[in-house]
Amino acid sequence: MIKKQFTHPEDGINQTRRNLLKLAGPFTLLMACPAYALDLFKMIDPGEKSKDIQRAKTIFEGVGSIATSATDLDYKSEFAIGESLALEGFQRYGLPSKNQLVQKYVNTVGSAVVQNSMRSDIPYYFVVVENNIYNAFACPGGIIFVSAALLKSMNNEAELACVLAHEVAHVSHKHALQAIKRAKFFEGVGKISTVKMKGEEGKKFQSMIGDLQTVLFDHGLDKDMEFEADLSGMSFAYQTGYNPEGFIRVLDMLKQKEATAVKEGSWFSTHPPLTDRIQRCNEEMGKYPDAASLAVVSNRFVEYRKLL
Repeated sequence: MIKKQFTHPEDGINQTRRNLLKLAGPFTLLMACPAYALDLFKMIDPGEKSKDIQRAKTIFEGVGSIATSATDLDYKSEFAIGESLALEGFQRYGLPSKNQLVQKYVNTVGSAVVQNSMRSDIPYYFVVVENNIYNAFACPGGIIFVSAALLKSMNNEAELACVLAHEVAHVSHKHALQAIKRAKFFEGVGKISTVKMKGEEGKKFQSMIGDLQTVLFDHGLDKDMEFEADLSGMSFAYQTGYNPEGFIRVLDMLKQKEATAVKEGSWFSTHPPLTDRIQRCNEEMGKYPDAASLAVVSNRFVEYRKLL
């Protein structure tokens, strides 16, 4: 990248530019450790007289403020990202269901699962959206969507709890933030303060959100992240008192509907193959020998499902 930025003839290259060009080789390493890069800039240009080096330094400072700790953002910054993604989610997947009883019920079940998650110290918001696609997804900061279609296709509360637990696991592991860091969406954005950032920073932030929504809503997270969320979600549901096999039942249901279901923007297009997930989850059930004795709660769930 820097080589393209600083092309030159063979003769007449000053020493400062020669030093800067040396950074092009280990550029990937420097991107992974911007703090180290900034120290190198100080060594090469201690008087801060080179415009070229100072320009590159500015780029790295923008990365360093966030990319070096993308998985350790403060909650305000994380929620700002999640809030923007949630707004995009409403545009893509429809508005929240108007039935407040259903919304309250889903939030009650979700909140119970959260108490047994790895990040129970942040607020979570569970939203049922009116959509005929089988989907559920988590935005950074704890905003979790589940489609009415997916909810209507479930048979009991244990299944609902397991799906919500899967999404809570994504938030707990900060999977979306890890995806941001890997894709370097934060390059040059600077510090994130609010979804309403204005000017050039605001434009960069919105561009980053656009890239991130493509990853989350269209392509999906890394398959290893999904497998991790599957197993962690089963654990969260189990610790809450629900039979974790409920998650396998949901995957079985989706497998049956896969041939005729809408694929774009659904769990079918953004998650690993169902056969692989079902196999791994079945193997995980060996950790829960008493699973059959745990809560399933069919009657209450069916009563709320009728309201959709």
